[in-house]
Amino acid sequence: MPPSSPPRLALPVACYVVLLVSALQTLVVPVVTNIQADLGVSATSASWVVTANLLAAAVLTPILGRLGDLRGRRPVMLGVLVVVLLGSILAATTSTLPLLLVARVMQAASFGLFPLAIGVLREELPPQRLTGAMAIVSGMLAVGAGIGLTVTGLVMQHGGDYHRLFWLATGLTVVGLAGVLGLPRRAAVATGRIDWIGGGLLGLGLVLLLMPLEEGNSWGWGSVRVIGCLIAAVVVLTGFVLAERRISDPLVSTRMLTHRPLVIANVAGLFLGFSMFAIFLAVSYFVQTPPALTGYGFGSTVLAASVVYLLPGSIAGIVTAPLGGRLVGRFGPKNTLVIAALVAFAGFGLLVFLHTATWQIIVGAFAVNTAVMFGYAAMPALLIANVSPAETGIANSVNSISRSVGMSLGTAFVVTMATRNLIPGAPVALPRESQYVTVFAVGAILALAAATLVALALPKNKPTHLSTLEVEEEEIFGAAGLEVPADLVAKENAARA
Repeated sequence: MPPSSPPRLALPVACYVVLLVSALQTLVVPVVTNIQADLGVSATSASWVVTANLLAAAVLTPILGRLGDLRGRRPVMLGVLVVVLLGSILAATTSTLPLLLVARVMQAASFGLFPLAIGVLREELPPQRLTGAMAIVSGMLAVGAGIGLTVTGLVMQHGGDYHRLFWLATGLTVVGLAGVLGLPRRAAVATGRIDWIGGGLLGLGLVLLLMPLEEGNSWGWGSVRVIGCLIAAVVVLTGFVLAERRISDPLVSTRMLTHRPLVIANVAGLFLGFSMFAIFLAVSYFVQTPPALTGYGFGSTVLAASVVYLLPGSIAGIVTAPLGGRLVGRFGPKNTLVIAALVAFAGFGLLVFLHTATWQIIVGAFAVNTAVMFGYAAMPALLIANVSPAETGIANSVNSISRSVGMSLGTAFVVTMATRNLIPGAPVALPRESQYVTVFAVGAILALAAATLVALALPKNKPTHLSTLEVEEEEIFGAAGLEVPADLVAKENAARA
């Protein structure tokens, strides 16, 4: 780094834009039912406000991270923030679902700010400050989620227009733009090209897959539209795999789809994403259900749903992240991943049988979110043990995609269950209690299956002997879908030798 460069802005700007990523992600979740009522659409249609955002993020995040390497991180961050700004303005001014979905896809570009922000820190900060700075920035993901939930609850505590949330997002994005403008210009750090073909095929295939899963109740599960979309999804995703084999810089390396330890790691990543959003949406919907009409739920306001029931899960991310690092350092990534799956099993299992008191919901959700954080801590070390040092970047990128796809699947599953087996005669569409019990039961079954799969199918591992800070550093690179530094890879591989 040239001595004349001003690194002072790097950390606060990186913290702010990552906080913005997480806040934009959580702002909308507690008000999906408000959006449904305001736009006069079905619950499945309204849920695409979340699903479209996550699907776009699955494709855009690795592409934007790669674009930052090729074009420079500062200009790409500015471009991303402009797109997010325009998306926020569109969402704040439209009252039609199609335009709102376009706006949410534009806002999904914000997910790319996390790997870009980590890249900025690597460019601007000296090595002795880098690990601590990255830990602070990574913590902003959980802090931003908590702030987003709290702000949503406060803005909507007396009801009112959900558009105010998007105007708030507009203002927050303007502040982010001003901060990034203050960063120094740096040259690009890589050569190559973007896999636009792979990104397009992956995005189209995922939409074709998830659309019938969410709309199956209204279209009919045996309808031509459902079957046609599923067949088209298989065709497009097959084309995606074939295309990736022929592209020199693929979005997804096909080796990551065939090597057994990597397949299992990505299935585990899929489960982590599924668990995060399944518990997030299920709890949000469940606690806002009026018990006078259904015999279950708490009739919570948006404020109570956000702060009382959802916020503790975000706090779990802050509190338990260091513990996950210690588990990986002492017991190794495989055993930590098994522990994570069993904790998720306990959380979902609790909610299957106990969901009539506030503390039960909070404890169950806290356990699942803790499991997700343990899994995030274990995943990079697990990947490092099974790829060459040069492949850690693409391995983390593929795992990041699998987590985003899992989030989308979790959203689709909860919406599907919440829009079938409805209570007859209710003034609004409300599912029976058994539908939520099924969501929690499926989460528990998948968690137990994940624990069994990891325990039996992955080779034995040794403790990494990395410090908690080093494990957290690996976790940050993994969450961002970036290449893990060579010194960490070498140290971990030496410990296993």
